[in-house]
Amino acid sequence: MKEVMVVIPNYNGIKFIANCLHALEKQKDAPAFEVLVVDNGSTDGSRQLVEKHFKKVQMIALDKNYGFCRAVNVGIKAAKTEYVVLLNNDTEVFEDFLKHLYLGITKSHSIFSVSPMMIQLHHKDLIDDAGDCYCALGWAFSRGKDKPIAAYEQPAYVTAACGGASIYRKRVFEEIGYFDETHFAYLEDVDVGYRARLYGYENIYEPKAKVYHEGSGASGSRYNEFKVTYSSRNSIYLIRKNMPVLQRLLNLPFFMAGFFTKILFFYRKGFGRLYCQGLWEGMKLPLQDKKVSFQKKHWKNYVKLQIELWKNVVVRLRER
Repeated sequence: MKEVMVVIPNYNGIKFIANCLHALEKQKDAPAFEVLVVDNGSTDGSRQLVEKHFKKVQMIALDKNYGFCRAVNVGIKAAKTEYVVLLNNDTEVFEDFLKHLYLGITKSHSIFSVSPMMIQLHHKDLIDDAGDCYCALGWAFSRGKDKPIAAYEQPAYVTAACGGASIYRKRVFEEIGYFDETHFAYLEDVDVGYRARLYGYENIYEPKAKVYHEGSGASGSRYNEFKVTYSSRNSIYLIRKNMPVLQRLLNLPFFMAGFFTKILFFYRKGFGRLYCQGLWEGMKLPLQDKKVSFQKKHWKNYVKLQIELWKNVVVRLRER
């Protein structure tokens, strides 16, 4: 019986998908695994390429692009395994990638997810992501981004695992909820990791598991209209959804400083209006049944996370 399902969401990834799947074929000492591609209505022939040349790969073909969250939720729910690896189509994993992710998550039942060392494909001495962090400024950030890989060779606890290449304990999704499809894309991994932390689970970074990442392969570039709009929208939505009123008030001075700084940054990049528009959209998104209700039994987890949010302000400023 397979222990791990690797779920690859794909949307028009014909430039990347073959390299991604070939790298998975070379895994050594890995747990028994299977691969599922969830295609988001691709029109570039990438779905047909997978079906023709990768016979062992399972395929679920959606009728249109529903976004990252819907695609991975479909994949996670289809998995019959205890663990699920989410993997972007613009990645190339090392041959012991699955081995080290599996060893990491099986160390403790309290671990929800394990994030690998993600290395920039075109700058192989630099980090792309060493686990995701969230801070009191209202900023989520990729730990170690653009820093030398030698500085991130030690395991660490992180706020969340990067959804672009991480392993998750499937049963926890049934307890805390799946990826929030309101996000569509961006910050959905921070959101689900944050929720897991509120429930007392841990997310860790395991540097022995390594993967090359193209970076913004699907959206086109590091800063673009799509990414800026959805990232700013979801940054507000994440706060409204996960933090009780008292915590929001406690962090309000930090939020004001953080978002004002971001507004200035994106105006200099030429995306200021779009960023502000995204913030406004995030304020208007209906919460309905999405709001994470405060539970007294989790109060220690809230305190622990709040201290981490303050500490991560220092981490972020040091990494700038």
